[in-house]
Amino acid sequence: GLSLADLEHELMRRRPSLLLVTPNFQNPTGATLPLDPRRELLRLAARFQVPVVENDVYAGLRYRGADLPSLKSLDRDGRVIYLRSFSKVAFPGLRVGWCVAPQAVARRLLAAKQLTDLHTDHLSQAVLHRLHVEGALAAHHQQVRRRGAERLTAALEACRLLPAGVVLHAPEGGLHLWLKLPEPLEAAELLGRAQAEKVFFVPGRVFDVTRSHPGALRLTFAGLAPEKIRRGVAALARLIGAQTPVAAGLSEGGAPALV
Repeated sequence: GLSLADLEHELMRRRPSLLLVTPNFQNPTGATLPLDPRRELLRLAARFQVPVVENDVYAGLRYRGADLPSLKSLDRDGRVIYLRSFSKVAFPGLRVGWCVAPQAVARRLLAAKQLTDLHTDHLSQAVLHRLHVEGALAAHHQQVRRRGAERLTAALEACRLLPAGVVLHAPEGGLHLWLKLPEPLEAAELLGRAQAEKVFFVPGRVFDVTRSHPGALRLTFAGLAPEKIRRGVAALARLIGAQTPVAAGLSEGGAPALV
């Protein structure tokens, strides 16, 4: 997840005007910021007088372990602007979210939104309100988490087929898995072969403006039945195994490192 030492260095060097953080099941890595680093992040923000935008859209997708307090709930000086959305826990097509911010910030955000799109779609808000009042939204959320847990379990179990040398971050929720291939393999070069097998992923380098993650990739397990997940990961394991250099001492069938 987020390196607080690197963050402190960048805050000293660049003096940014805003810090954007996704503390739960971050896209693309799936990483979650532990409790003590959350508190330290807020201390750094206070020290350097920088506001924090907490993008917490994945918080409702925890399948294992205990929920962690949001940065906003730990905030004591009104520094955190908190963002949530129904799009991940309800339906992707219902693009309705909300924001908790100091009153002055909220007024400016409201003005900016009105200049951008006038207002959020009324029909989507009415649908969500009806689902909530009738109790269907809570029931649907439970189903989303149950199915998400099944898919995550299937994905992690299937990843044991990956060759030794592949490093996997095993999240407790969210939608994504982050894999690091053994050197000198590059995810972008592997993608074409994977697509021929009807396996799709996103190379890690597209998530970084410095293009510094050529050997990383993101797998998304949302929306797929567990059996399809197993077949897809098994196919990916075969492709990686076929490309893994023998000289590196790596062989197909080994267990990946779980972080």
